[in-house]
Amino acid sequence: MTGQRMAIFEAVFKETSHFTAEELLDKAREIDRTVSRATVYRSLPILVEGNLVREVDIGSSTMYYMPNTEEDPHKAQVICNDCQKIFEISAPFLQWYGNSVSGKLGLTPISQRLQVTASCEELKANGVCKKGNEVPEQ
Repeated sequence: MTGQRMAIFEAVFKETSHFTAEELLDKAREIDRTVSRATVYRSLPILVEGNLVREVDIGSSTMYYMPNTEEDPHKAQVICNDCQKIFEISAPFLQWYGNSVSGKLGLTPISQRLQVTASCEELKANGVCKKGNEVPEQ
């Protein structure tokens, strides 16, 4: 494995929250300044395919990623539509639900996800929220 890929791998597993490819590039360059953008973009699909990283599509033009470090794969994602923050919430019912609906069709689930898009009530009411978001000027 090249030094650049080692830096990318190290940067991924230092992360504790969701990140974009560009954010990963910045973190990897803190470890090895020679890491190229192309190497990051070529490495991410390999990490996803190897189940080391989860790809999180929030419906925007930017893809997010998260290291697969937890033993509980049954997580729901709640995405704040105002700031694009992604919250991971334990959802143990997902396994039961996936098995139940798949079983009715004679299938076995391979993967599943639950993603909820929400808006911040505090932001709407007060113009700011605890995350420090301000209502954008219209």
